Amino acid sequence: MFNKFNIKPLWEVSKILSAVAQGFQGADIVITNAKLVNVCTREIIENTDVAISMGRIALVGDAKHCIKENTKVIDAKGQYIAPGFLDGHIHVESSMLSVSEYARSVIPHGTVGIYMDPHEICNVLGLNGVKYMIEDGKGTPLKNMVTTPSCVPAVPGFEDTGAVIGPEDIAETMKWDSVVGLGEMMNFPGILFSTDHAHGVVGETLKANKIVTGHYSLPETGKGLNGYIASGVRCCHESTRAEDALAKMRLGMYAMFREGSAWHDLKEVSKSITENNVDSRFAVLISDDTHPHTLLNDGHLDHIIRRAIKEGIDPITAIQMVTINCAQCFQMDHELGSITPGKCADIVFIEDLNKINVTKVIIDGNIVAENGVLTEEIYEYKYPEDAMNSMHVKNIITKDSFNIYAENKEKVKARVMEIIPARVGTYERHIELDVKDGRVQCDTNNDVLKAAVFERHKETGTVGYGFVKGFGIKEGAMASTVAHDAHNLLVIGANDEDMALAANTLIECGGGMVAVKDGKVIGLVPLPIAGLMSDKPLEEMAEKVELLGKAWEEIGCNIVSPFMTMALISLACLPELRLTNRGLVDCNKFEFVPLFIED
Repeated sequence: MFNKFNIKPLWEVSKILSAVAQGFQGADIVITNAKLVNVCTREIIENTDVAISMGRIALVGDAKHCIKENTKVIDAKGQYIAPGFLDGHIHVESSMLSVSEYARSVIPHGTVGIYMDPHEICNVLGLNGVKYMIEDGKGTPLKNMVTTPSCVPAVPGFEDTGAVIGPEDIAETMKWDSVVGLGEMMNFPGILFSTDHAHGVVGETLKANKIVTGHYSLPETGKGLNGYIASGVRCCHESTRAEDALAKMRLGMYAMFREGSAWHDLKEVSKSITENNVDSRFAVLISDDTHPHTLLNDGHLDHIIRRAIKEGIDPITAIQMVTINCAQCFQMDHELGSITPGKCADIVFIEDLNKINVTKVIIDGNIVAENGVLTEEIYEYKYPEDAMNSMHVKNIITKDSFNIYAENKEKVKARVMEIIPARVGTYERHIELDVKDGRVQCDTNNDVLKAAVFERHKETGTVGYGFVKGFGIKEGAMASTVAHDAHNLLVIGANDEDMALAANTLIECGGGMVAVKDGKVIGLVPLPIAGLMSDKPLEEMAEKVELLGKAWEEIGCNIVSPFMTMALISLACLPELRLTNRGLVDCNKFEFVPLFIED
């Protein structure tokens, strides 16, 4: 695969690099006195120099002969140098930041490249949304590598989205310079049941000789997993058990160990390495979804490396998992992922290998961050009007919009979605609920809230109703247009009046996340870009998200990142039970099921 994420292609500068390596002409930059984290051989090499020219590495070793009159010398003073960090699976939209602001936030933490799957915005705006994010990223030094969204909608037939992407669309995007592969193939039922659509999407990617990224969330490691991998899927970030990750690696699939703001899978999946005598070359660390307060307070991949070290993975192995392993996963290790001759000069300086405190970041031979501050200019991108006007709910929402009817009954047994804090799954519970005046009531004493999903893209007027358990909320309501993956308007709450206020607040502000109590808005994060992102700075967004978190606590919820957990209630490709604008979905059998169970 030809990598376009560099200043100069190798064929254009190979003569210069060869000359610099031999001292026939001077390097642009020489790093001296460094401890090299060699990810190729998994060792630390003391007193190493690195010569850089034309944005690429010319020599690693003793570079005294590469220093000429105009060479800039950077004395590492005994610091470690490692390849720049790569995030192999990330939804920038989940940070609630624009791509340019996201770049400003993560580069100082050592991140030099991301493999972005913009399926959130694609579900709202189609491929135009993907193009907007690509353009946004062009004004930054971050290597913004795109995997085209594969599942828009996530599971066809179970929800309504703002767009539909098919094999023909995938084939067209594979010609785009920024696209390196296919976004997570969440429709694993389509792969396993051999649908033409799912295999057509994968097939167009394989025809283009690009990478298919995966999403296999079933706790199954036998024939289904084999069939999924056999279709051409190269990696998967949905392992939540050590045995899942180990099985994938044994079958030649890259197991991506996820540690995001809400999904803390690393503690379990790291055991696939630490408790087994296996090679870690097929293990990759990724963030998937990260909120602004996490980026501001903890960092990005530097934070995830620290978490891996805490779980018993040694520092060099952890660094391999965000550098060469990731680059090899995407068949780009001939350009990225190691400090070796010919590769892009993407280098991070680290004082303490256990603390992963990044002091300097170089991308393509340019110093872009020092001591936690971006030193490179970021060009602001203005999103078009259609991206800023994405709320199209057909009917006026009132408290009566949340009535769930069960005529001539005093009680009903309902299918209830129980969330699992810090995990992506839900449990299906069967719970008895009271009926008053023909309307089913929620039960805050038993932690059961009402839920509704309103279609918001094409004014269809469809609404799905359900019940959810596990948030611990006794009063108020919450709403969000970040509702994976269709991103319709999701509302949950303890009373209909507050639910209506929450819904209408988001309609008025263009989307976002809100918490309401006693008829008042107590927390609001406006997200006017497709109802998913904001053009505000990281610090401002982190503050708004923190205040929203406090609002959730005020109404009784104390789980980690509750708004991110809420956002998965409508994702119909994760077990066991989900709610979309079309109704309640059994995600083990992939079929609609009635809300109530008849005796």
